Amino acid sequence: MCGIIGILGAGATREVAEKMVAAQAHRGPDFDAVRQVGENEFLGHNRLSIIDLSGSANQPFESVCRRYTLVFNGEIYNYRELQIQLSTDYTFKTQSDTEVLLAAYIKYGKEVTSYLNGMFSFAVYDAVEKTLFAARDRFGVKPFYYYYANDQFIFSSEIAALFMAGVSKNINYSVWSSYFVYGSYGATDETFWKNIRQLPGGSQLIFRNNAVEIKRWYDFAQRVAEVKLLSEIESSLQIEELLLHATKLRFRADVPVGFNLSGGVDSSTLLGLIKAQNFDESLINVFTFVCNDPRYDELEWVRGMLAGTKFPLHVVPLEYRQVPELFDELSKHQLEPFGGIPTLAYSQIFKNARHLGVKVLLDGQGADEAWAGYDYYLNASDSVIQGTSKSPFRINVLDSEFRSRAEKPAIEKPFESDLKNLQYRDLFHTKLPRALRFNDRVSMLYGTELREPFLDYRLVEYVFAQPYDLKIKCGTQKWLLRQIASKYLDHNIVYAPKRPLQTPQREWLSIELKTWVLEMTECLKTHEFFDGKALVHELDAFFKGDNQSSFHIWQYISSAKLLFP
Repeated sequence: MCGIIGILGAGATREVAEKMVAAQAHRGPDFDAVRQVGENEFLGHNRLSIIDLSGSANQPFESVCRRYTLVFNGEIYNYRELQIQLSTDYTFKTQSDTEVLLAAYIKYGKEVTSYLNGMFSFAVYDAVEKTLFAARDRFGVKPFYYYYANDQFIFSSEIAALFMAGVSKNINYSVWSSYFVYGSYGATDETFWKNIRQLPGGSQLIFRNNAVEIKRWYDFAQRVAEVKLLSEIESSLQIEELLLHATKLRFRADVPVGFNLSGGVDSSTLLGLIKAQNFDESLINVFTFVCNDPRYDELEWVRGMLAGTKFPLHVVPLEYRQVPELFDELSKHQLEPFGGIPTLAYSQIFKNARHLGVKVLLDGQGADEAWAGYDYYLNASDSVIQGTSKSPFRINVLDSEFRSRAEKPAIEKPFESDLKNLQYRDLFHTKLPRALRFNDRVSMLYGTELREPFLDYRLVEYVFAQPYDLKIKCGTQKWLLRQIASKYLDHNIVYAPKRPLQTPQREWLSIELKTWVLEMTECLKTHEFFDGKALVHELDAFFKGDNQSSFHIWQYISSAKLLFP
């Protein structure tokens, strides 16, 4: 996992490209470089060495014929199999997935993405055709931001690099308003900043003749329709095999690999799948965070699951006193509103892992969306936040003109099933995209790579296609996953209820961090987004106990930091 940048067209210089690379130095602390690939075209790369640690795998990576240059962020998990297939036509000089990706592109062209099992965001410049081809993985695990105007095309892994290239930081009023009104983080191609866009997951981009063409290469609905449904027993065996293989693939690395563990069924299942691989457990570090609050901490569950194993456990604490400083640090790198205190706590796992020399971590992201694990799936609710009975949005605090700019997200419903349409929404438009963005930034901030076995596309497609009663049965969610997990885990863990709250966020914000909240939100009282009196009233209500949800309070804090850095 790394950082990529490119600047093509008017005003492109090596100096600007180097500034962009420097802005993403944390993403790839092992090596960085800029290469001029055309008269006014530069590509740059920050490398986090994971596979083939030698300098021969450094990027930008140029083909032997010097026609093609690649910059690539992510991992191609099936690179060994692809390397064997391609070796009849191509002589490899490295053992890297980078070279495999470029060789595959040279052979398959734009169809290359369908051959890849991985998380990726990459760009290839063709010096003969003077064309840039870029693509993003199926679920958008790895980011690709871009700016296109005034005869320029600029792209990067993080928004900060675009600002370093001179792109203006102008408010995208519609996205900001929709964030407060609907809890939306923008459409799949939008950001919170005007003229800064992102390539949607599962999409390709071509830049040539000063024009941008974008098309979707991954048709999820079609892939799901092609899944052959089997009996419950056969499906269970097929899914178990996919789970084991997806986990095995994500241990392909030339550096230490660890994983994150909580008390939930997803990461617990991941533990069971890792144990089944017969790896040397003493070499695989396990991380979990705590806030020293028994109402939320899952340490007792974690220790119980690890009993009898040799996995070294690292408990990473977060105290309320750390929140303001951590918040400032993460905001500089997210540059868009992000998840609350759980994201801060999660970030410390990656910091701790990197300190211990662990460059790669696995987690259970994606299981809730594919297996229908959120509580609102039970009643086909339009909610996007679980664990609350009252709306988490407080639109009464917004200025009326600003509020009118909100646009309710228009999300297609490609399936006949209400449940599948909700799952599709969460996979491609709401829950997963924002979680992937949060997690990419917090992992890469500390030079670590996060891998998600549950997001192996083969697994997601197959599980998603299953009928309702294999996902939810008698009120039990993720039913078939729990059946499979019971082969590896204790019954009490397998059937433990989902716990949506991981930190005492609402308690800390209303008590220990009350002064900080008031200080942070003071600047919003006169901001054009807000009705100052209504904002003060809502804050007062929260402090007096109307705090079932603290999402709106975190919205105010996040906004204040981004609008008044």
